[in-house]
Amino acid sequence: MSDRDRYLANIRAEIDSAALYDALADLESAAGLADVYRRLAATERAHAAAWEARIAQAGGTVPPRRPSLRARTLIFLARRFGPAFVLPTLVEAEARDAGGYDHQPESAGTAMPGDERSHGRVLRAIRDTGGGMEGSALARLEGRHRAVGGNALRAAVLGANDGLVSNLSLVMGVAGAQLPGRGVLVTGLAGLLAGACAMALGEWLSVQSSRELYQRQIAIEREELESAPEEEAAELALIYQAKGIAAEQARALAERVIASPESALDTLAREELAIDPEQLGGSAWEAAITSFMLFALGAIFPVSAFIFLAGTPAVIVSLGVSGLALFGVGAATTLMTGRGVLFSGTRMLVFGLAAAAVVFGLGRLIGASIG
Repeated sequence: MSDRDRYLANIRAEIDSAALYDALADLESAAGLADVYRRLAATERAHAAAWEARIAQAGGTVPPRRPSLRARTLIFLARRFGPAFVLPTLVEAEARDAGGYDHQPESAGTAMPGDERSHGRVLRAIRDTGGGMEGSALARLEGRHRAVGGNALRAAVLGANDGLVSNLSLVMGVAGAQLPGRGVLVTGLAGLLAGACAMALGEWLSVQSSRELYQRQIAIEREELESAPEEEAAELALIYQAKGIAAEQARALAERVIASPESALDTLAREELAIDPEQLGGSAWEAAITSFMLFALGAIFPVSAFIFLAGTPAVIVSLGVSGLALFGVGAATTLMTGRGVLFSGTRMLVFGLAAAAVVFGLGRLIGASIG
């Protein structure tokens, strides 16, 4: 991509963002939050002007400031359904673009890279506090949703479900192939251990990678705090405003936080990055062990019958035990989805047994072919 094309792409992105923020400011009923959107829009327009100057210096033609079709569509949706409807899309877009200027030489030594990261943090703060909704309405919604949607509960249910469905399918496939002796039991136990180890390793890598990312973000925040405390104070004030604090009070609070080196980094990490410096996403080993145990807990049901039985009786008992477990896991998902216990349990039972039946049939075909 040529420099001119890159400048044009930057301008289009900045103009789109400015138009969206202006529209959200016009739609927002909370004066403090509307002011935050207007300040974000002003910053984006300043960025666009900087890239327009680059094009002009190179003798090129500066394009008119016209939002793209995508931006106009998002503005239409915001006007039709409210700012909160498009806010998650904006948060994701800012997250993708947060490092867009880090490797562009023209932005080195300017405030643009920091501004883009700041915008992402401000938008996340707005999203996490309900996108500008009134406090009473937010409390009614979040009080119900958060009670049934915790990440730990979701991980527990899905982890057990993964072990149950995958090992049931494996055991039925091997049983369909009619392995001799204790082959089904050995294969089922091997599947349990292999799947549980894979889940544990995946979870360990996920949490450890998150911890390393958080540590890097905190290190960047420390550098920004040391080099530009005024900008950090302004950013923190914007976040406080987004949470409903009056502008003057937000600025005073931010200045007090920045003035205390001992607590400034901790506060900035929590408010801007949504990171608890003491936890950094939790223990990777705890997550790995928990994931191992949950997968193994689900995977033991299909194989348990083959410890005591063999042949067709073992298959029937395994399907019965696994069917009860499938219904129980499906019923547990109602804590997250709010659907009826009978519906959720039956749906999980049907899908799980259908998967097992398909693999059993495939196993029978493969076994016959090999035999």
